[in-house]
Parts: sequence; C-alpha cells; structure tokens
Amino acid sequence: MEKAIDVKNVTKIYRLYDRPADRLKESLSLTKKNYHKDFYALKDVSFDVEKGQSVGIIGTNGSGKSTMLKIITGVLTPSEGAVNVEGKISALLELGAGFNMEYTGIENIYMNGTMMGFTRAEMDAKLPEILEFADIGEFVHQPVKSYSSGMFVRLAFALAINVDPEILIVDEALSVGDIFFQAKCYHRMDELRKKGTTILMVTHDMSSVLKYCDKCILLNNGEKVAEGRPGEMVDLYKKILAGQYDQLEAMIDEREAANRVEKKQNSAAEHSANALTADGKDLMRASMTINPNVNEYGNGKAEIYDFGILDKDLRLTNLVLKGESFTIREKIRFHERIEAPIFTYTIRDKKGTDLSGTNTMFENADVGSVGPGDEYEVEFTQNMDLQGGEYLISMSCTGFEQGEHVVYHRLYDLLNLTVISNKNTVGVYDMNSKVRTRRNPQEA
Repeated sequence: MEKAIDVKNVTKIYRLYDRPADRLKESLSLTKKNYHKDFYALKDVSFDVEKGQSVGIIGTNGSGKSTMLKIITGVLTPSEGAVNVEGKISALLELGAGFNMEYTGIENIYMNGTMMGFTRAEMDAKLPEILEFADIGEFVHQPVKSYSSGMFVRLAFALAINVDPEILIVDEALSVGDIFFQAKCYHRMDELRKKGTTILMVTHDMSSVLKYCDKCILLNNGEKVAEGRPGEMVDLYKKILAGQYDQLEAMIDEREAANRVEKKQNSAAEHSANALTADGKDLMRASMTINPNVNEYGNGKAEIYDFGILDKDLRLTNLVLKGESFTIREKIRFHERIEAPIFTYTIRDKKGTDLSGTNTMFENADVGSVGPGDEYEVEFTQNMDLQGGEYLISMSCTGFEQGEHVVYHRLYDLLNLTVISNKNTVGVYDMNSKVRTRRNPQEA
C-alpha cells in the first residue's frame, strides 16, 4: 500500500525559561551558558498512514497529539526527524484557524480555498455545497467576527470536508456544535471514508475511534506507547487514564508475547482487587476520575471512604465497554450504631435525569445491624446496556429511623462514567434485540 503520511523519528523541543530576562541572558552569554530547560512535546515518534486509511491518535491532554497534527500540516517544524505527505490536505486544527475575522464568511471560503490550491472557478463550483452544509443563512455575508462559536465551527467544518480532500486531518472539531450538526459531520466523514479519503483524527471520543478508525496510535508524555487495532489501543488508554502504568507496560508486553496474555490479565485483576491499603495512597479512588465539585452531605453516622468502577477484568477504570459486565464497588465505615443501613448507587445523564440504579434493600442484600468501627464493602455487578456516552455515578449510605428516611452519607455526581460503544440503538439503553430476516417465497 502507498503511504499518505510517513512520520519518521519526529521530535519537537520547546525551550522553557523561568523568567523573560533569562532568554536575553542566554542570547548574550559569551560562555554559551544555558538558562533554559528543554521540554519534549514529542520524542522520537514514528508511524505511517496508508492511503485510504482512517487513523486515530489518542492520549491524555499534553501527550503531543495536537503538536503532531500541526507538524504534519506544516504549521510547526520538527526539531528532529521528518514528515512526508503525499496528497492534498484539508485540516481543521482549531476553531476558525486561518480565518480573517474582518472578512465575511464568503470571503474566508475563497481565501482558504486559494490557500489550499483551488482556483476561483473550482471554488465557485464548490460554494453551493459548502453553504448548504454550513447552513448559517445570511450570516455568510457578514464578517466572521460577528459569528457565534456554533456558526464558526459550522463554516470551518463545511469548508474542510467539502473541498474533496485527499487527506482530512481533524483535531477535536467534532466535539463542538449541537448534536444535530455533529451527526451530519460524522455522516459526511463516513462518506469520505467510503470514497477512499485518508483521515487522521485526534479525539477523546473513544466510540468514534472504535467506529471510524482502522488503526490507532497511542501517545503519552510526547512518546508513542503503541499502535494497533483500535480496541487494543483503547484498552491501553484506559490504563493511562487510571494511572496504572505498571499494568500498561504489562499489557504492551502481552501484545508482543501472546503466550503470556492469560498470565498478565490475571496479574492485572489481582492488582486491582487488592488496591486498598490503610495509608490511602493505593485506595481505589486514587485511580478514578472524581468530580472536584461533588455534592456531599449526610449526618456523619457512616462514611463512604473508598469507591471505584471495575471492568469485566476487575481493572479500575472510568471507561466501560457497552455489552460487558462492570462492577461498582463501595467501602463504608460506620461511626455509630445503625440498625439496617442501605447502600445505593445511581447513574444519571448530564442533564441530571436518573437512568438506572439500585440498592441493597431492592436487591434483598441487607447487612443487619452495624456498630461503631465496623467496615463493609458492597459490590454491584451488572451488564452495561446504556448507549455510548458520558454519565455520572452517585453513591449513598442511607436507612430508616423511626419510619423516616435518613441520609448517613451521600455523594452526588461523584464519578464520571464513559460508555464506549460501536453500536448504539435508539433511546437510553439497548434492548439487545436478536434480529432474523428471511425472504418469504413468492406466491405462484
């Protein structure tokens, strides 16, 4: 296969100075004394993208994803290494990048088209399709400085994907705009994929990676961790998010030595299952993404002091694959005697609507009377049938005293839960339908 993009040993170094004056001191120093520290945004990264491939680049914030895209598009120059690109690039790196704020939408379309190498006549032919896709009405004749952010992204994306690019490069652009426009953008990207357009995308949306990408590249702290099938890379990414670097290295070893897969998975499960120690640094919650503004209240008779989400392999994570089993684990410490505490969890959407949840009373798992100093652990294990998306988990320890409902400790919107899916159906959750079709014989 021909290569559309070939990245060879690319390194990008930035010089960091503690004070502005240090830059001047260094430039005037007769002894060539350094006053700066080298920051490696990228370090010896190599990969290639074949023509017609859809490739995703994933990683945490600051891992070098956007820097890599800017080097590929020529916005930045690498400190070391080289990039070779074969084909006409259409890039959407930042909202409105390349737009002149004083120009109208129409003028910016023609200006950007000229920068991409199109003639005036070619842009005349493409203009109706661009305007129809952007759907911003008469605002296209107004200066873009008067646009809302939604109009901005509509016009920028409409231009980027309607100029028949040979290579489309997108950096988180699909996270902007309303859900209807996002759906239209994804549909258009699907059309480009089927036409053979090479697509390179940076995204935090793991569902998009699983659905649209043929290959995925995982970066962390400026270095390439691994590349391969999207499902495998998403699993490694989950390790980075949870800060489980030892397990991350183990999983990379597994990919390179298939005969050690089962042994490494068992080791990972054992590590997560024993992730509780008295000093607190290895508590489950240390590996979770927690809401910094969690709504916490209760009368203090009980305390939920540790919690976590575990995937089917008992690995701590905020990411769960749709269709797989997962466990919500809570650790509760009691400070006073309580006759019949109830442990709960609830999953809500971003609008605050309760979608699912249960408690030990509903599940007939009562623990009876507890006393000061007692500690309990509760696990709720179930299949993930919610559609792909972002959700919030709340937990509580409650009970009844003299017929009145009492909250001992409640943590509202405590954890985020990302459900990754490559098949979403209609509605909030999947009915897991079994589908059968057949052709009936025609009547004589």
